[in-house]
Amino acid sequence: MHDDNTDGGSGMTATPVLPVVPVAHRRRSLRQDGRVAMLFILPMGIGLVVFYLIPLLRGVYNSFTNYNILKPPQFAGLANYDALIHDRMFWNALKVTCEYVLVNISTQMIGGLLIAVLLDRLTRSVIIRCAVVFPWLVPNVAVATISLLMLDRTVGFINQALTDFNLPAQYFYQSPHQAIITVALVNTWRNVGYTGLLLYAGIQVIPKYLYDSARIDGANEWRLFRHITMPLLRPVFALVMTVAVIGSFQIYDTVAVVYGSQPLVQVNVIYYYIYTVAFNQSRMGYASAMAVVLLVIIAACTFAQLRLLRASQSDFT
Repeated sequence: MHDDNTDGGSGMTATPVLPVVPVAHRRRSLRQDGRVAMLFILPMGIGLVVFYLIPLLRGVYNSFTNYNILKPPQFAGLANYDALIHDRMFWNALKVTCEYVLVNISTQMIGGLLIAVLLDRLTRSVIIRCAVVFPWLVPNVAVATISLLMLDRTVGFINQALTDFNLPAQYFYQSPHQAIITVALVNTWRNVGYTGLLLYAGIQVIPKYLYDSARIDGANEWRLFRHITMPLLRPVFALVMTVAVIGSFQIYDTVAVVYGSQPLVQVNVIYYYIYTVAFNQSRMGYASAMAVVLLVIIAACTFAQLRLLRASQSDFT
């Protein structure tokens, strides 16, 4: 019986011939896909232009004016930037913000890594993952209010616990030396679970056979973490850390809730100082100049992080 899939009498199976798609048809299909993609991107693009790009350009323009809300802006050249260089409050606010970022990022990333590794090694429970990320769902205003009551020197739960262990009560928010550290650790508590969940998602991408092979060779948990987890997690770690640093520079609400209109000099972060200058002093032009400088600083930090951590490269081959 003759087999239609064989080449004559040789018995060899013939290679199926794929239909050739005309080049014009492929180009037409790509153009149609491009139009559909643009329809999906258009709403986000409009929002980006309206709520980010236009305000950014207007803020940069206002930074060269003496705009104060009450009268139209008048061009003032580099006067705002010259005043900013000699403004001690600005440099103090920038220093305080950098202190906050260092404490917040170091504790948040270390805690996030620990949570991610524990989630990967000990449990895959969805309930536990939801519990870990729950503090991130609580608004910053609520977190600041609750922490203010918990850390109160007289009636706060934390100081009551310290007293029970015969330790001296602390001022926390009211102490010039402890205030910015307290603000940083409170925000670490709120964000560390979310950071850990993002890093946990990155760990799930790492092939499990690498861990199995290393265990067969006698590697302990520390060696697995140091030589497998961290190198292969680096792109995700770099992205999470970059986003966390940008968010840390934008700290405002905790300081505003805890201290109201009169924060300590030691916690007068840059965002709060910009808000005070813009809305309490009505110096929109000068506040815009500070915002532009802060934008440049954050952009430089982001670029340096991505380059130093080689975020676009992976050690997995």
